[in-house]
Amino acid sequence: MAEQPLETVETAGPAPECSVIWLHGLGVSGHDFEPIVPQLGLPSPELVRFVFPHAPSQPVTLNGGLSMPAWYDIYGLSAGTPQDEPGLDAAAGWIEALIQREIARGIPPQRLVLAGFSQGGALALHTGLRYAEGLAGIMGLSTYLPLADHLGQARAAANRDTPIFLAHGHHDPVLAYRLGTDSRDALEALGYPVEWRDYPMEHQVCMEEIADIGAWLRRVLAL
Repeated sequence: MAEQPLETVETAGPAPECSVIWLHGLGVSGHDFEPIVPQLGLPSPELVRFVFPHAPSQPVTLNGGLSMPAWYDIYGLSAGTPQDEPGLDAAAGWIEALIQREIARGIPPQRLVLAGFSQGGALALHTGLRYAEGLAGIMGLSTYLPLADHLGQARAAANRDTPIFLAHGHHDPVLAYRLGTDSRDALEALGYPVEWRDYPMEHQVCMEEIADIGAWLRRVLAL
């Protein structure tokens, strides 16, 4: 699975100077967040290459073993449920390959943001916090920190000061609000600079959040 490079949807001008790799949630595709780009209010959007990869299809235990686009398997969402560590690590390898492709295209890691929603946000956190070179930022929307107990030993020194943007809905019926706040608290306990936002919404994004994301991207990418 995913032996070939992930297929991606991309938006960019002719000479981008920075990149955002944005990972979708369970069961959808890289097209899911493509419409948000013009809503971010970036002053020079042509300077940012947005890369939206498609997750490969695989069986998901949580959904009765049905195959769907997924970054890794999910056994359950309650506290104490085992997590698919081999799957997370394999998916992190796919995302690191995309980062390497951006480097080959002239974008250094320090000019790259790794972002994601829901399962994609969990993978963004898992990958970015272990990546060996410093990134411009890591963003997790309506998500959770996977393998939180392992992070203290597994994290990379290069990203211990990387800005992290976390956002969650108060009324999220899929990933409970508490999963978001617990993830924030775990990261802050390890000294990470977390910018936290919450909104009166469910498992989704809202216009206020999109505006906050745009403002954060302008800061960390110096746009």
